[in-house]
Amino acid sequence: MALSLDFLTLPLMVAASLVFISVLAGVLSTRMGFSFLLVFLVVGTLAGVDGPGGLVFDDFRLSFWVGNVALAVILLDGGLRTDFSTFRTGLKPSLLLATIGVVVCTGITGTAAYWLLDLSWPLALLVGAIVGSTDAAAVFSLLKSSGVKLNERVAATLEIESGMNDPMAVYLTLTFITVALTAQGVAGAAAGPTALDVLLSLLQQFGWGAALGMGSGFALAELLKRLGRGVDGGGGIRALLVVSAGLAVFAGTTWLGGSGFLAVYAMGVITGNMARRQVRAALSAMDGYAWLSQAGMFLLLGLLVTPTGLLRTLWPALGVSLALMLVARPLSVWLCLAPLRFNAREITFISWVGLRGAVPIVLAVFPVMAGVQGAQTFFNVAFVVVLTSLLLQGSTIAWSARRLGVSLPDPGDAAQARLVYGDFVLDAGTSMDNLCAFYGLPLPADASQDLATWLRSELQRPPVVGDSTLLGQAEVSVREMAGERITRVGIKLG
Repeated sequence: MALSLDFLTLPLMVAASLVFISVLAGVLSTRMGFSFLLVFLVVGTLAGVDGPGGLVFDDFRLSFWVGNVALAVILLDGGLRTDFSTFRTGLKPSLLLATIGVVVCTGITGTAAYWLLDLSWPLALLVGAIVGSTDAAAVFSLLKSSGVKLNERVAATLEIESGMNDPMAVYLTLTFITVALTAQGVAGAAAGPTALDVLLSLLQQFGWGAALGMGSGFALAELLKRLGRGVDGGGGIRALLVVSAGLAVFAGTTWLGGSGFLAVYAMGVITGNMARRQVRAALSAMDGYAWLSQAGMFLLLGLLVTPTGLLRTLWPALGVSLALMLVARPLSVWLCLAPLRFNAREITFISWVGLRGAVPIVLAVFPVMAGVQGAQTFFNVAFVVVLTSLLLQGSTIAWSARRLGVSLPDPGDAAQARLVYGDFVLDAGTSMDNLCAFYGLPLPADASQDLATWLRSELQRPPVVGDSTLLGQAEVSVREMAGERITRVGIKLG
């Protein structure tokens, strides 16, 4: 009797066809400003049980496994591309957004869920925790494909935040699952956590994640240096070495009770900066791994959704999504960034680009697997939040960046550079008394200092290209920098 290979060929044909259709549709949709990730999600939904595809798929355990692996690969790839220099302006605000910001978002969104979905407080706060963090896959992908160059402070804050806020979201989700199970009287559920339990668990998540991620990053960087640049021609083997090491660190850290997401991101940052020449050749292959991870993850998560069930909670879920985008995220960003002297335009843009992607949907699988009553509602709400975020926020990144003035002109676009920086370019070492005398501008209190020193004191924060302040009727802006030193300044009169 001939061996039937239908168990192999049919799933492979379906999976490959879905990826092909998604990528092709994504290429066409980007011309209209829509995200690749949105296309993957929609194609997965259309292929599901209520769509034309009619595929029956309800394996939450497989989706949970694929989602975690995919997020680990995406965070590793993002970490490898993150320069140490971006931490100069992005680390402090990102830490605040990844901790206090997530907690504030969780509380406000949970309050909206309490009123709109008629849930108990533990379940409502669980909804807030599930959708409370931004998503690395969405942020890294959409910032890269948006076609705009953001100023360093904004770009670094968004990217580092998305790589660091998953531990807090995971921790809050697991905590509220425990509280919800206790409130529902589920047999075998642990008692609700005490304040000491909360603190110790949080320290364990961040401590193990940071320690193992940084340690493995230094070790992998040293290994790559010893192997040299001749391991393979195109970087494919080196990329496979890096991604397998990253997945091992992710799994090991999670097994020890730490944050695997934080560990794999920290590992990528350390490795990418300490072995820059060795990693550079592998980045092209890593980009392919990251895109494959995103495609598989969003397709599977789309397949899990049942649109007929989604319709029952559509309007309350849209209300939760709007509360998150228009109230919770802006308020949490303002609370975290206003004390760090971010200006109103930067705060507004960072608030709007609080992109939600696969992380909320993956977190929504947690209560399903834990047996929380009504868990399918959380999954439906997370799906609506992600869909609206990718549709509204993801498709307007370039427009909002230009509208709010947080984007920088292309280096070769002289006309745009004049609009942004003005017609006059000066050396940053020019003395303020000479500058003010030549252009007829008011003298500052200390007219003997140079332009760079005055500009730094006016900004009262680490400067980046694109920063500006007023001097009388003139707008003075940072045009070029060498490391942390301002080298050239633009002046726009009138």
